[in-house]
Amino acid sequence: MHHRHYRWVIVGAGGVMGCMAAGAMFSLPVFLRPIAHDTGWSVTGVSTAMTIGFLAMAFASMAWGSLSDRLGPRPVVLAGSVLLAASLTLASLAPSLLAFQLLFGLLAGTATAAILPPMMACVTGWFDTHRSLAVSLVSAGIGIAPMTMAPFAAWLITWQDWRTSMQIIALLVTVVMIPAALLVRRAPALAHPAAPASADEPAAPAAREMTTRQVLASPQFMVLCATNFFCCATHSGPIFHTVSYAITCGIPVIAAVSIYSAEGFAGLFGRVAFGLLGDRFGARQILILGLLAQAFGALAYVFASGLASFYAAAILFGFIYAGIMPLYAVIARENFPLRLMGTVIGGTSMAGALGMATGPITGGLIYDSFATYTWLYVGAWVLGLLAVLVALTFRPVPQESAPEQAPQPAPAG
Repeated sequence: MHHRHYRWVIVGAGGVMGCMAAGAMFSLPVFLRPIAHDTGWSVTGVSTAMTIGFLAMAFASMAWGSLSDRLGPRPVVLAGSVLLAASLTLASLAPSLLAFQLLFGLLAGTATAAILPPMMACVTGWFDTHRSLAVSLVSAGIGIAPMTMAPFAAWLITWQDWRTSMQIIALLVTVVMIPAALLVRRAPALAHPAAPASADEPAAPAAREMTTRQVLASPQFMVLCATNFFCCATHSGPIFHTVSYAITCGIPVIAAVSIYSAEGFAGLFGRVAFGLLGDRFGARQILILGLLAQAFGALAYVFASGLASFYAAAILFGFIYAGIMPLYAVIARENFPLRLMGTVIGGTSMAGALGMATGPITGGLIYDSFATYTWLYVGAWVLGLLAVLVALTFRPVPQESAPEQAPQPAPAG
C-alpha cells in the first residue's frame, strides 16, 4: 500500500525538521561568548535567551498541538519553519540585549514548539505497527542536532562574525525545513474520516468519543504529564552540569566536553533500542523500567571520578534518558483519540519542558551552597524514583462506558 511506504517519508521529514529546529536553538551556547565579546552584553544576559526559549517552548507546545489537531500538521510545521528562519534572521540584527532575548528566545522557542509535538502526533497516526520505533526515529533527529548543527555553528564562527553565522543558519533552515514541511500529510485515518476506525484507531472505544475537556481532565493525561515532568527534572540537572561537574573532579575541559558528547551519542542508540523494546513488550512497561534505570543512572555519577568512570556513567545515562522520552507519545496514542493527539502530546511536552527548566537553576544553587555537585545527583535519583511511582499509577483508559453516550449494556469481558 502507498500509505505503508509514505509513512516512512513522514518519519524522515520529522527527523530532519526536529534536527534543524533543535540544532538552531542549541546553537546559542556556541555563539554565547562571541556575542558577549562583540556586543558587551553579559554572558548571563545572553544565556537568559535560552531560558526564555525553554519557557516559550513549554507554553507554546499545547497551543501548536491543538492547532495541528484542527488544521492538520502541515500548516503548523510550515508556520514554525518560517517563524524559526525569521527569528534567527531578526535576532542576528538585534540592536539590544532585550531585543535579542525576545527575538531569539521567545520567537525561536515558540517556533521549535510548532515542530516537535505536531510531528510526534502526526507520526503516531501513520503507524499501527512499529509505532514506538517510528516515534523514536523522529526523536533521534533531535538527538543528532548537537552532533551536526552545533559543530556547523562552531565552524561558521571561525570565519564569520556571529551575526552573519546566524543568518547562514537561518538560510539553511529555510531551504531544508520548508520543503520538508511540505512533505507532511495528515494520517490516513484523519484525512479520510469516513473510513472505519479499524487498526488505524486502536484507542479504547471509550477514548475515541472523548472531548478535549474530558481528555485534559482525565487521570491518564494528568499522570502522563506528571511523569514527564519528574522524568525531565531527573535528567535536566545532570545533563546541564555534566561538563562543570567533570571539571570540578579534575577532568580537563576538552575531555569534559567529550563526556557530554558521548552522552548525546549514546542517546541515539537508546532511542532506537527503547523503540524496539516498546514495540515488543509494550510502551508503558518499558517506560517504567526505563525510569527506574534512569534514577540509578543519575546516581551513578556520584561514584564517577576518573575519565573512564565518567564515560561509563555518561554512556549509560544518555542511553537511558534519551530512550524513554519518545515512549510518552506512544502511550498517549494508545489511550486517547487520534484527532486530539496534537493537544495531548503538546500537553505532555509542556510538562517535560517545565521539568527541563528546573535542572540548570537547581544544580547551580546546590553547587553554590555546598561547593559540590553530589546532592544534585542524589536529588536527581530521588526525583527519578518519584517518576517511577507516578508512572505506576497510570491505568489505561477503560474499555467500557464511552463518555457522552447513552447507557448501554457493558460488553462481555
